Amino acid sequence: MSRALTKDAVLDALRAVPAPAGQGNIVDQGLVSEVVLANAKVYFSITVAADKASSLEPMRKAAEAAVKAIPGVESVNAALTAERAPSRAPQARPATGAPPPQQKPGRREQIAVPGVASIIAVASGKGGVGKSTTAVNLALGLKALGLKAGILDADVYGPSLPRLMGLTGRPQVKDNRLQPMQAYGIKVMSMGFLVDEGTPVVWRAPMVMSALTQMLREVDWAPLDVLVVDMPPGTGDAQLTMAQQVAMKGAVIVSTPQDLALIDARKGLNMFRQVEVPVLGIVENMSYFLCPSCGTRSDIFGHGGAELEARKLNVPFLGAVPLHMRIRETSDRGEPVTAIEPDGPHAMIYRGIAEKVAAALAVGTTRAAPRIVVE
Repeated sequence: MSRALTKDAVLDALRAVPAPAGQGNIVDQGLVSEVVLANAKVYFSITVAADKASSLEPMRKAAEAAVKAIPGVESVNAALTAERAPSRAPQARPATGAPPPQQKPGRREQIAVPGVASIIAVASGKGGVGKSTTAVNLALGLKALGLKAGILDADVYGPSLPRLMGLTGRPQVKDNRLQPMQAYGIKVMSMGFLVDEGTPVVWRAPMVMSALTQMLREVDWAPLDVLVVDMPPGTGDAQLTMAQQVAMKGAVIVSTPQDLALIDARKGLNMFRQVEVPVLGIVENMSYFLCPSCGTRSDIFGHGGAELEARKLNVPFLGAVPLHMRIRETSDRGEPVTAIEPDGPHAMIYRGIAEKVAAALAVGTTRAAPRIVVE
C-alpha cells in the first residue's frame, strides 16, 4: 500500500464531489462513512435518502472516480446506503388483536455475473457445522462431473477458503479486474486473500455487501458453469442481502443431526424461501463417527435428523457425510479429500451430493432468477 493512501487522503479527494442539490460536498455534509482501506483497495459508503438513491448513481460513480485518481489506489467500491424515513403512522392491527401481517422481503434488483451460468449458495443457520468444508468439496465434486466450477468465500468476517484450499498470496489485477486464485482446477476468491489472516475485519453490513459485490462483479470469473458461494453462517443482514441481491439458482443447507443445529438450519431454509431462492436440499454433516482403529460406528450428534427434517420440509435430502479424521486432516492441510483422494469413500459421498445438485440445475427444477447485470 502506498504511504499516500490514507483515510485522510480519501476524504480529501471526496471533498471534490458535490453533495446533492449543490449543498457543499459529500464529506463536509457528513454523507461519507465507513472508509476502509484493504491494501490498495478502498471501500466506503455514502448515506442518501432512500427515494433519491437511483438518481444519485452519477454521484456515486464520481466519488469512485475521485478516489481512484489517488496514487496507489488499485480499485474502489462505493455503496449508496439508503436512509428510510420513518412511517407517518403505525400500521393498524386487525380487530381480532392479531399482529399485522409481515411483508415478505421479496427479491430486489440482482447481481448476475457475466459468463457464470449458475450461482448457488451453501449456507447454515449457525457456525461450526462444517459448511465451508462442504462448500469446497461440493465445488470439487461438481468439477469432477466435468463442470467448470468456482467458489466465493462470502464470510468476510471469518474467511476460511485460503486455508481449506491451501492458497496464499494476493490476487493479481489485470485490466482493472481481480484475477481469482486457483487450486485443484477451481477458481477461488476470498477476503482472506486481501486481508492478513490475523487481522479482524470490523465492518458494518453496507461495507460487507460492497466488498461482496466487488468480489462478484469485478473478478474475472468467466467462464464458469457453477459458482458456489460459501455463505456466512446465520440469517443476519449480510446473509439476507446476499440472498436478495445475488441472482442465485438455489441454496444448499448444511446441518448436523442434533436438534439445536436443525432449529437454526430450519431458519436458514425459511430465509431462502422468503426471498424466493429455491432450496436444492439439505446435507447432514458429521452424520456419524467411524472409529479409525476399530471401525465402530458412533452417532455422536444423533443420526438422520437432517434427513427427517428434509422430509418434513419437503426438500431433497442430498446426503450424509461422516465425522471422520481423514476429512479433518486433509482440510487442515489445504488438501480437500475430494481432490486428493477422488476414488476414496468420502469423495464418493461428496460427488453423490454434487450429482444431485447438478441434476437439479440441469433439469430446471429450480426457477431462474431475473438476470440484471450490474456494469
